[in-house]
Amino acid sequence: MSEQKVLVLGANGQLGKALRVEFPRATFYGREECDLALIEQVRELPIDQFDVVINAAAYTAVDAAETTEGAALAKAVNDSAVRALSVAVTEAGVLLIHVSTDYVFDGTKKSPYLETDVFNPLGVYAETKAQGDLAVMTVPRHYLLRTSWVVGEGNNFVRTMASLAERGIKPSVVNDQIGRLTFTSDLAAAISHLIEFKSPYGTYNLSNEGTASSWADIAAKVYELTGNNPEDITGVSTAEYYAGKEGIAPRPLWSMLDLSKIEATGFIPESWEVRLREYLT
Repeated sequence: MSEQKVLVLGANGQLGKALRVEFPRATFYGREECDLALIEQVRELPIDQFDVVINAAAYTAVDAAETTEGAALAKAVNDSAVRALSVAVTEAGVLLIHVSTDYVFDGTKKSPYLETDVFNPLGVYAETKAQGDLAVMTVPRHYLLRTSWVVGEGNNFVRTMASLAERGIKPSVVNDQIGRLTFTSDLAAAISHLIEFKSPYGTYNLSNEGTASSWADIAAKVYELTGNNPEDITGVSTAEYYAGKEGIAPRPLWSMLDLSKIEATGFIPESWEVRLREYLT
């Protein structure tokens, strides 16, 4: 790995920060160095100076993507920029690693999603991510990591719940969306693993292992681990939670990802329960 020149896009996001630990010698570009919303900046990237490009950048404001302005930004960053990047790395013969999402599926399946399952995105954000995936799949040398419920350094669900617990708030939390957390340390380690062991190119699901859980289950666990009462969490349906709210994007109710393919390469992610305990302590 030390001999390979790596460029990371999205340097200041939750995953970007974890990649700084995993790839200390890499070159990191945040929005200041390359704003993926501006296609000319993407086309000017010095791709041929690198062996590996990791795209950890994305427009992830799921609800804001339902607005006119948000939809344009989501399309620019998640679709158009990824298409341009895919063309550039293909021409340069560079390995592209791209991070995707369970949102490309509609969440109606009752068994864990496979890498080969057919897309059916429900909202604008989901649609733009699916289009980006299709572009990445045309790159001869690529790893596309499909993940869910990401937690790292920055604003995220776990941090929010811990803050509510600290303030004695008893929130209502959605209990009919089911999945598993993905900690950015494991996601970054999985990327490193695929490169180091020259795993077959293609799409890999990656979340943490562990029990299929709802957001309410995870919130209750956060309350318990922070010394608060897990019964302070009230579970409500997605429909109840968003009732009367405007501009809400549809969410997949089932986000479980089958991890067999990446585990067959020798990478076994830790359970989200163990990582959550570590994260909070």
